[in-house]
Amino acid sequence: MATPPGGLAFCVFPTAIGYCALVWRAPGTVVGTALPHGSAQNTRAAVTRWYPAARESDPDPAIAGVVAEVACLLGTGAGDLTDVDLDLAAVPDFDRRVYEVVRTIPAGDTLTYGEVAARLGAPGAAQAVGQALGRNPFPPIVPCHRVLAAGRQVGGFSARGGRRTKLRMLEAEGVHLEHPTLFDV
Repeated sequence: MATPPGGLAFCVFPTAIGYCALVWRAPGTVVGTALPHGSAQNTRAAVTRWYPAARESDPDPAIAGVVAEVACLLGTGAGDLTDVDLDLAAVPDFDRRVYEVVRTIPAGDTLTYGEVAARLGAPGAAQAVGQALGRNPFPPIVPCHRVLAAGRQVGGFSARGGRRTKLRMLEAEGVHLEHPTLFDV
């Protein structure tokens, strides 16, 4: 099934961390994403709750490329999502600026909320950066998992699975913040 003309479409696809989804508007502009919600059915239900007008469709070639890059990123830590066209029309200006900075963080690297705020020219706005990332409609295309609390602490993560999901995504990129204990082995 092709993208509905002028409408929203979505697809659910498997990744190493579970079923994710992309929501797009033709021709290939990503409107939102969903990280795993426990199963393909639960991810699909979340997308239809957030985007009731979206219809499940086969991805067009541009979106199929984004799907492949997301799956690669979440599996091996490789994958380049910096050129993905995002629909930022509904995103507040401050959040948009935060997302622009965060999209420059390469896989395998991290910044703190404070460092992102400083790059925005707003030192002291670390909490506002965290709130903007908590509203991120585009994970992992806007790689909010690469932003840490002060002292390289994990900090929060609003996706299902919270900190554990964030750590798993970072570990796929070669960033290890916590060392396994005897009980994790």
